Amino acid sequence: MIEKQTQEKGILAKILEKGIEIFLKKECRKIGKIKINIVASSIQIIKGIIKDISVIAEEINYKDLVFDKVELVANDIKVIFNKKSMELNFKNNFIIELKISLSANSLKKVLLSNNWNWIANLISNEILSQERLEDIKIKDAKILINSSKNINKAEKFDLKARDGKLYLEDKNKNKSLEIPIEDKVCIKSVVIKDNLVNIFANSSISFN
Repeated sequence: MIEKQTQEKGILAKILEKGIEIFLKKECRKIGKIKINIVASSIQIIKGIIKDISVIAEEINYKDLVFDKVELVANDIKVIFNKKSMELNFKNNFIIELKISLSANSLKKVLLSNNWNWIANLISNEILSQERLEDIKIKDAKILINSSKNINKAEKFDLKARDGKLYLEDKNKNKSLEIPIEDKVCIKSVVIKDNLVNIFANSSISFN
């Protein structure tokens, strides 16, 4: 399958891959390893068809959103390619499938950053009895949060997907908080494994 995809890839696909890589590196404050794969021949791109685009990136910081790894895939994308200017525009809306992986360190950086500490404040107000969030860890598929009141004793929480939304839950106290995310993002599942939170989702990309 990999050999077939390599054979189908034309020079235009390779140029687009490099263009996407340059764009992402400009948009992100930091991005480590990045691999982009476009499955389309040059003829297909000229005709306006890209079968698959996949991106795998590690060590990302996008506007203080820190991710250990992001994987995304999009299929059957319609484009308009101008041969004279070498410009490419997307013709249709499409869905991307996402897997986002975060360590406890990444979660802490996000929640204590200037741009996103309002989410930490929301957690403090709704489920930590107004106490300030001080530290966060991952252990035994649970999110462990230390507050300013109980700095040496962490409270345990589950991170769950339900009805396309993401929830932080304390079943013992019957508390649940919806974590704010964009409406166009649909959370499908959450798996906590090997000290990483892995969030599986899809999102619509619109060009109207």
